[in-house]
Amino acid sequence: MTDTVDWVAVDWGTSNLRAWGIDGAGAVAVSRTSPNGMGKLTREQFPGALTELLGGIEGQSGQAIQVLICGMAGARQGWLEAPYLQAPTDLRGLLDGAVRPDMPNARLAPSILPGVCQKIPGSDNVMRGEETQLLGLAALNPGFSGVVCMPGTHSKWAQLSGTRIERFATAMTGEMFEVLRTHSVLRHSLGGDLEGPGRDEGFAAGVEAGLDHPERLLGQLFEVRAGSLLSGRQPGWCAGYLSGLLIGSEIGANREWIGDAEVPLIGSAALCALYGQALTRIGVRSRLVDATEAVLAGLKAARQFSS
Repeated sequence: MTDTVDWVAVDWGTSNLRAWGIDGAGAVAVSRTSPNGMGKLTREQFPGALTELLGGIEGQSGQAIQVLICGMAGARQGWLEAPYLQAPTDLRGLLDGAVRPDMPNARLAPSILPGVCQKIPGSDNVMRGEETQLLGLAALNPGFSGVVCMPGTHSKWAQLSGTRIERFATAMTGEMFEVLRTHSVLRHSLGGDLEGPGRDEGFAAGVEAGLDHPERLLGQLFEVRAGSLLSGRQPGWCAGYLSGLLIGSEIGANREWIGDAEVPLIGSAALCALYGQALTRIGVRSRLVDATEAVLAGLKAARQFSS
C-alpha cells in the first residue's frame, strides 16, 4: 500500500526514530516508528534507516519528498553535524541553519535542523531537539513569554519570548536517578520494587528537602541508604524519596527563573505530573504540553517560517 504525502516530519532521538507524513492540508496522513535511534547506528547506516522507515510513502507531486529532521541525527556523532544556533536566537531561523546530507537515491530530500548552544562563561550549554519543541510551544501559544520546563533524562529550563529563546539551563536529573539507582550504594535500598508502598510519602519528603535546601543534595542523597538501614524505610519509600529529592533540588536550584506565571511542562505525562506536584508546593501553577504535539508543531513551524 502506498501513502501519499506533501512532506515528512522526523524526530530522530537517541533511542528511537519517529516520522509523520504530512498531507497538503497540514494533517498527519501516516505515522511510522522505528527502534533505529542515533545511538544504534553508524554514520553510514542513517540513509538506509530513513529509507526503510519511509518505504511505501510517495510525494504528491512526484518530486523528491522533503524530509525535515530534528534531534540527534544532527549531533556530532550522528548522520551529519548541524552546527548550533547561538542563544539568544529566534527559533524561526531553524531551517535556515539546516544541513542537507547526501542520499544514495533521489526519492528523499532530508534536511537536518540545528540545535541551540549558549556560550556564557560558567553557563555553557547545548540542546538538540528541545529547540523544535520550544518553537512548537510558541506556535501553539502565540505570544507566550515565560519560563518553560522540559523534564527528562537531561531536563531543560528555557526562557522563551515568543519564538525567541533568551537563555536556558540543563539538569541531568533523569540520568542521575538512573545512575544512582543502578550503580551506587543506594541500589541496595531501592531493590526492584520502585512503585512499592510508601513511594508517595517518600516523594513528598524528598521534594520538600530538595526545595528547601538544594545546596545540600550530596548529603541528603545518603539519607536513602541511612533511612533503609536505621528507620526501616521500604524500597518504595526510598525510590520516591530519591526521585523527589532530585526533582526538588532541580526546581530549588532554578527558583530565580520561576515567577508567578504558569509554567508549561513539555514531556511525558507521568514525569510532568511529578514536576507539577513539586511546583505546586512552592505555589506555582503548571500545565502539561504533549511532547509529540510540540515537536510536530515545531517542525511544521520551522518549515513554514522558511518558506
